[in-house]
Amino acid sequence: MSRVGRVGRGSTARSAMTDGAANRLRFLALTGGRPFWDLVQAVGPVRRRLNALLIDAAVREMPPRPEPLSTMSDYTSWASLTDRTYSGRHVPPMAGDDTRRPSSAHAADLFTRGDAMIPCPRSTVLFAYFAQWFTDGFLRGQSSPPRDPRKNTSNHQIDLNQLYGLDATATAALRTFEGGRLKSRSIGGGEFPPLLCENGEIKPEFAALRMIRFEEMPTALRDTLFATGSDRGNTQIGFTMLTVLFLREHNRVAGLLAANYPKWDDERLFQTARNILIVLLIKLVIEEYVNHITPYHFRFRLDSGLSARLAHAPWFRENWASVEFNLVYRWHQLIPSRLRVGGRDLPMAQTLMGSALIPGPGLGTLFEEASRQRAGRIGLFNTDPVLREVDIASVEASRTLGLAPYNSYREHCRFPRIRRFEHVNADPRVSDALRERYRGVDDIDLYVGMFAEEPGSPEAILPPLLTKIIAVDAFSQALTNPLLAPRVFNAATFSPCGLRVIATTRSLSDVLHRNVPEDPRPRLVSMSRGGTS
Repeated sequence: MSRVGRVGRGSTARSAMTDGAANRLRFLALTGGRPFWDLVQAVGPVRRRLNALLIDAAVREMPPRPEPLSTMSDYTSWASLTDRTYSGRHVPPMAGDDTRRPSSAHAADLFTRGDAMIPCPRSTVLFAYFAQWFTDGFLRGQSSPPRDPRKNTSNHQIDLNQLYGLDATATAALRTFEGGRLKSRSIGGGEFPPLLCENGEIKPEFAALRMIRFEEMPTALRDTLFATGSDRGNTQIGFTMLTVLFLREHNRVAGLLAANYPKWDDERLFQTARNILIVLLIKLVIEEYVNHITPYHFRFRLDSGLSARLAHAPWFRENWASVEFNLVYRWHQLIPSRLRVGGRDLPMAQTLMGSALIPGPGLGTLFEEASRQRAGRIGLFNTDPVLREVDIASVEASRTLGLAPYNSYREHCRFPRIRRFEHVNADPRVSDALRERYRGVDDIDLYVGMFAEEPGSPEAILPPLLTKIIAVDAFSQALTNPLLAPRVFNAATFSPCGLRVIATTRSLSDVLHRNVPEDPRPRLVSMSRGGTS
């Protein structure tokens, strides 16, 4: 096997030696003994209790919110504890010695893909699409210059602003104010967002909406953009596909509510449909997305009583997205250099600003193509060169913010500190490249080190440190949503009809198959190779 083929495939011996006995035993317990896990999950009360215990244990691997510091300053103040236009931070800033670290560009070279993509063992391109779309809803750095890496434009909630916008003015621009529906148009029997522009100018009805890099676009491209809640809604074809799907689902649910509750006015229909869609997304995140990421036999669930079981946990606080959470989600390696779109293999660059590519093949075809194409392995040497500037910017931002080095974050997350480059990754291509760039292991940038690690097993999708940071922030981000609170998650908020929609939805496949009237054939829709998550 070539060195390229070995990168990121995992080494059980390495993990046992470097990840600590407690971490390794927990990993082996959750990934072994499948008959036991199948048995406990078959007993409802046991499964629900264990579901809450395992989630609580995962989040407790780091100290709970509120964080003493944010990116506002290197000391605590009332403003730094309350001003959420700055990002939270898990570890205090540390000044790095640039004489012991490579330039940002030289460090970013560690990510660049060679002639062939290293494939992920379990993920499809649909997983990559969903990861970007879901996280871009709340991990929102400043997009308008002058950019300040300390600041964000996030609501810090899973609120489906990709569909509804970040504020009430944007939401109003997207609504019809009839029957609780969002604005849409029909193309070939399928429902799509209206166009944002006419003759290269944003239409007056959408004056409240924004689009990143709009000034750089030619008129012809502007006239293909969809009007969506997010200023990134047209940036990548997968992002746009998912927004279109949830637009259809919102209008479908609004129609169901109108039929079941004919006395409701437009406002109640819209707001209730919105509540349902947000919780529907959280359920898909927990039950399909998170379960795909973890290599465990236990399957996490969004039980109606889950928040009540977790409400007394010390981490159960108001959401505040951290700068580290933003950084760990730079999963550019997932995206192949060529994407299957409407029966054609297109260079990735041609799928950016790709709204016009969607109506032709149709939503069902595009979701199936994404479900049949293999994603790339998360790790070094696997990012398409088109995205090199993004990796450079990520390294530069981490240094501007004074993020502590990789080893400090391992210690913060209850892993042993690494002593040798080979303990980061046993593959000589990785360890030699790190040694060539850094004077010592304590100098490795967090952004580089957490992607350089090899996974804990050949089937794992993420390396250990990345997994732990994701687990801590993903669960605490999703499960503290106010719509899940015990006094809110009920029929008064969602209606009996809405609760049935939530209860009967287990996957993106369910959502897709009830929203493709133009082509209702059965489709493969899965984040996992082989069609299971």
